[in-house]
Amino acid sequence: MKNIMSKKHQLLILTLSVLVACAISAYGHHSFASTYHEDKTIKIEGEIKQFQFRNPHSFVTVEAPDDKGVMQRWGVEWGGATQLGGQGVTRYTLRVGDIVVITGRPGRTESDHRILMQGLLRKSDGLSWGGRAGEVVD
Repeated sequence: MKNIMSKKHQLLILTLSVLVACAISAYGHHSFASTYHEDKTIKIEGEIKQFQFRNPHSFVTVEAPDDKGVMQRWGVEWGGATQLGGQGVTRYTLRVGDIVVITGRPGRTESDHRILMQGLLRKSDGLSWGGRAGEVVD
């Protein structure tokens, strides 16, 4: 004897599956407030060592001095490739060796040397990001 599910049951199972998948996806996206200070801003100036243009977030690694003048490698979290692409940023926008000034929210763990990007200026040609409408990290 075949057990055939009704269309109603199939729709219910499909709907529940989609809801579970969405919940898992939402759970995986972290809150910036748990990683970065929302009430502080820092500025670093240094040399790009790596640019990872990807989703869900791009990352820029910059070698720059900390507030004591000691050179550090800073991990700068930026928007995803899809978001940045809509703002004119491509995988070729930044190059290893570029000197940049980055402003952003510092990480909650100071020794991690992390920043959530709010603004970027490349000194060689004045390229900037973060000053125009819509140029924010989601």
